[in-house]
Amino acid sequence: MNVYDFDGTIFPTDCSIGFCLWCMKKRPKMWFTFGPKVIGNIIKRKMGKMPEYLMQREFFGYLTQIDDFDEQIERYWDKNEKKIAPWYLAQKRPDDLIISASPDCIIAPIAKRLGVNHMATEFDRKYGVFLSNLMYAQEKAQYMIDNGFPMIENFYSDSLADTPLALCAEKAHLVKNKATTVVDWPDLDDETLRKVHEKVDTGWTIHLEE
Repeated sequence: MNVYDFDGTIFPTDCSIGFCLWCMKKRPKMWFTFGPKVIGNIIKRKMGKMPEYLMQREFFGYLTQIDDFDEQIERYWDKNEKKIAPWYLAQKRPDDLIISASPDCIIAPIAKRLGVNHMATEFDRKYGVFLSNLMYAQEKAQYMIDNGFPMIENFYSDSLADTPLALCAEKAHLVKNKATTVVDWPDLDDETLRKVHEKVDTGWTIHLEE
């Protein structure tokens, strides 16, 4: 079984942000009712005044405002499905697993189109709350272990935050340049691993260039 992160790995950008911008274009008033709150929360997070899971929950809250969600998410993927990385489509297998911190309601439709399995953050669009832990960093590895998944043959991600899951795979690959370049996962010395763990704790995406 091969396992893939989604945003920045087989899709060039963050689909949660992309879908948010899609919805804001359809509902311009969201730029005023929702936009300032997002910016404020990002500032709080960078200042260490808001935990990662709360910032994400507040951001995913825009999904509670989309009455015609089912129609809009299909239209979003109608337009953006073509952005799926060609290298991934060339090697796609039916037993692939996409595992993503983005909400399940956004990931599920594209996973269905691709014909592969998925696991993503479960978010209640009615009440605006998480139904499970944010599927980020070590949570991905813990999910695989707790649910008794078979050995991962290959794991792909754009972020060193996914090192816990990379260590569970027979072979890990780092994806760079907006889902266009695949290289071997770097060998991490103790100091780099320490920095990875520190940055995972802060909740920010970690790229090799850092």
